[in-house]
Amino acid sequence: MIAKIGKGENLYGAISYNQKKIDSENGQVLLLNRIPETLDNTYSTNYLHQCFEPYLSANIRTEKPVRHISLNPDPADRVSDGQFVKMAKEYMERMGYGNQPYVVFKHTDIERTHIHIVTVCVGLDGKKLPDSYDHPRSMAICRDLEQTYNLIPATEKQRTGNEEVFRPVDYRAGDVKSQIASVVRHLPKYYGYASLGAYNALLSLFNITAEEVKGELHGQPKNGLVYFAMNEQGEKASNPFKASLFGKQAGLDELQNQFAKAKEKMKADPTRAVLKSTIEVAMHTATDEADFKKQLMEQGINTVVRRNNEGRIYGITFIDHESRTVWNGSALGKNLSANVFNDWWNEQAVEQRRETENTNAQNQPPTAGNGTAIEKEEAHALFNFLNKEQPTDDLWINGLGGLLPEAQGEDYEEQEFANRMKKKKKHRKRGRQH
Repeated sequence: MIAKIGKGENLYGAISYNQKKIDSENGQVLLLNRIPETLDNTYSTNYLHQCFEPYLSANIRTEKPVRHISLNPDPADRVSDGQFVKMAKEYMERMGYGNQPYVVFKHTDIERTHIHIVTVCVGLDGKKLPDSYDHPRSMAICRDLEQTYNLIPATEKQRTGNEEVFRPVDYRAGDVKSQIASVVRHLPKYYGYASLGAYNALLSLFNITAEEVKGELHGQPKNGLVYFAMNEQGEKASNPFKASLFGKQAGLDELQNQFAKAKEKMKADPTRAVLKSTIEVAMHTATDEADFKKQLMEQGINTVVRRNNEGRIYGITFIDHESRTVWNGSALGKNLSANVFNDWWNEQAVEQRRETENTNAQNQPPTAGNGTAIEKEEAHALFNFLNKEQPTDDLWINGLGGLLPEAQGEDYEEQEFANRMKKKKKHRKRGRQH
């Protein structure tokens, strides 16, 4: 069973997402905890939202008081409603939410029947419930539930302790060729991607891009690949390096073989449905693009968005570091294509959604009460198996660590010129000594 914990501030969006499943007859409410039941057992988004209000109004400093959790058994598991209720209760009790109000929704819109739980992490005293190391604790609880209910264990990528430590390329540091080689020679061992675009999305995390080149050799068409280092703006910041410099596995022919194998394997990957659901939840609970990316990053998912010169989104890719798979949005579903996100993040559309939610939740008290300034939470750690310098029993470490370098704003050509001038000065000094 796979668990995903989403953290945000948009409670109305979280409830509305699940209510839409019910309205389309693809979901139902399985359990209410510390929330009054209605006479006809039907519930509206407004009703459920009001039941959480005393907790939200009491909130003092927590910026993200909403928790949206999904528990996803294997598609082959046959879990009854009664078992789902028992699992949800045990999970929430052990995670420290047993005395909180929460709603358990069952979703049946995909092959993988699963449950979503919406709750808040602040008590009536306005204080935040402890949630340190909640991801490792969640994983441990899932393993126990698998044994208790005889569920198929979730497929996990095992750490061998011999993984490579990858670092982003710094074009200013010199020996760019070796820096690129340390990534492209080993990265394919760990991640699955089904296209050159997906491969490039992954490489972009390491400040690298690969570009296809076409030509002729002895009158025969010949295709190849070259690699570049990139700067913080995603622009080429080095000379091109032929793929052959990095070995056969970095070349176009071998990559295309990898794409075909990965595409076939990813079709049956059970994490696909979980990832799709996680992204959909973030779409409905995030306030804008930046919040959307942050929510997913806290769950171990990077979002790479590609825009043209006019600013229109023409590609979106999701990198799931837990399953180590890279997905184009359209491969997950038509509702996650680039065009959908382009419209979804359109300023007018964002404003319209905010106005709708404000209207639906009008007359509700503010989320962070008492007028106290909200204290920002630290983003939860991303799962990063690549850094073997971390203790093996602490799977959740700080984000991508130094994976994404801070913007320096330096120009590659100017830096190269400065380096050449330094070399000339050294030669002059040596000449004077002689």
